[in-house]
Amino acid sequence: MIGRRPVLAGLAMAMLGGPALARGKRMEEVEPYGLIGKIKAKPGTRAELVALLSGGTGDMPGCLAYLIAEDLKDADGIWITEIWKTRQFHADSLKLPAVQAAIAKGRPLIAGFETHVETRPVTGIRIKG
Repeated sequence: MIGRRPVLAGLAMAMLGGPALARGKRMEEVEPYGLIGKIKAKPGTRAELVALLSGGTGDMPGCLAYLIAEDLKDADGIWITEIWKTRQFHADSLKLPAVQAAIAKGRPLIAGFETHVETRPVTGIRIKG
């Protein structure tokens, strides 16, 4: 009799990685990729920076979620949570003209980057083909 864990692991591999592995892609090329980071805006510019970061985020191929949140305890803090279909989609997004323009416009409003972590989303998302 086969145990529950090997069956579940096999199903997960088939759903997430099986089709890509059959095409010769590595697992990290097909698994979801996430980023969570805190940006420190220059004093008094948080709203402007949030507005700038919000523009055009719906046009990024492979972006499953791009959430912007104001830090409740830090008047200049902004948290960004991103979920991408793959790490490559994120890398490609940084080359888009609209993203390059937003980076150039936003740079003068940013005092610094406090936290940056990469994640592998494992639940709570639905990956669309």
